[in-house]
Amino acid sequence: MGKFMISTLQNKDAKHGLFKRNFSKQKIMKKYILDTFAEALENYKLISNNKKIIDTLEAVTELSAKALLNGNKLIFAGNGGSAADAQHISAEFIARFEKKRSSLAAISLATNISTLTAISNDYGFDDIFSRQISSIALKGDIFFAISTSGNSQNIIKSVEVAKKRKIITIGLTGFNKGKINNICDYIIEIPSKKTSRIQEGHILIGHTLCGLIEKKLF
Repeated sequence: MGKFMISTLQNKDAKHGLFKRNFSKQKIMKKYILDTFAEALENYKLISNNKKIIDTLEAVTELSAKALLNGNKLIFAGNGGSAADAQHISAEFIARFEKKRSSLAAISLATNISTLTAISNDYGFDDIFSRQISSIALKGDIFFAISTSGNSQNIIKSVEVAKKRKIITIGLTGFNKGKINNICDYIIEIPSKKTSRIQEGHILIGHTLCGLIEKKLF
């Protein structure tokens, strides 16, 4: 067999092997996509059928709407993905959600890099939210403490400081039964122990809260 023919056969074998590997990877990818979507859908179903979540969200909506009408503000804080959620939800209130309307007072404590790094450097990371609470939070404000684990020390400390200032505290967490469950005035537990599903649930709660308040006030 000539060298050219051997080389051609080797190339065909290599391409066939590459095709089989790619096909296998595509099957794995598709399965992961479908499994993830199915898991997320089940999570949303569990949330929508959870009477405690629905009742708590209704109560939190009433409290938040009253606070905003009285000239108070909604305060959000969280770490990592929860920091992004805090920024996201507060932005929906300040800009708008589904209605063109007046801006609503809300703030995320996770966005000012100068403040966060100054407090972390001079006092410690555990104080990055509690020190902001002590400076800008007023009686009548509502504090939303977001922690998927329920055990973030800087969130725990900020809730403790908020309660001393007579600020209503709302904990958004998962099904991990963390410390936050025992100290917040209200708790919304997403029925999952998986961080990604908990975060998806938190955004659902945040969007629903925004929508309810818009319908109530405008």
